[in-house]
Amino acid sequence: MAPGSVPAAVQQAAETAAEGPPLIAVHGVSRIYDGGAIVALSDVDFEIGSGAFVAVTGPSGSGKSTLLHILAGIDVPSGGAVSWKGVPVAPADWPALRRTAIGVVFQDFLLLPSLTAIENVEIAMSGTGRGRAERRARAAAFLARVGLSHRLRHLPSMLSGGERQRVAVARSVANDPEILLCDEPTGNLDSASAAAVVELLVELRRERGMALLVVTHDQSLAARAERLVSLRDGRIVADARRTDPTWA
Repeated sequence: MAPGSVPAAVQQAAETAAEGPPLIAVHGVSRIYDGGAIVALSDVDFEIGSGAFVAVTGPSGSGKSTLLHILAGIDVPSGGAVSWKGVPVAPADWPALRRTAIGVVFQDFLLLPSLTAIENVEIAMSGTGRGRAERRARAAAFLARVGLSHRLRHLPSMLSGGERQRVAVARSVANDPEILLCDEPTGNLDSASAAAVVELLVELRRERGMALLVVTHDQSLAARAERLVSLRDGRIVADARRTDPTWA
């Protein structure tokens, strides 16, 4: 697949979009390790619609991050399948799909230590067909949006944890994704920085009309979602919406 080209899953989705399939879904997905000794996910069915705000909670080891990694194409299911707008995603589709439609934010930021803040955001746009000047201008604009216009030339080591996470958020939305997947985005932050990141994610989701899925132990973040999914031992044990009497 040529750099910057649209993956087959996105191209074919236009044919089924009128029927209203979910934005992204997993079907009967399992993930096992060590020859079956560790079952991270077991026969999970899960879907997210366009513009939805979903929080995934559960104890450590329940399979939350594994589910997110499979939705992002970072991990490969041992069984089952992933679909994008009703079309199965082939392994070769994932890199381009992440460039064009899926943004990811990690607990540990995963910024490149030798690159400045603006370079860390700009690099996410490599292979999208944008010229260097456009990439640089967009990176500066997104960093300004997250309140870091005064930190463009700073290396990650020169930034606080909250600032690093805001750089990571700017990077994740640089290509205008349709869904943003966040894996414990406040997990390594102090309470003030965590609150600021929560507000930023909620605002960006509203401004950009994208779906937002957060894997979190942060109850203040989970409480902002419209749908709350709970995992335990690799299975979904609860799935509630704000209109449901079971909403926690």
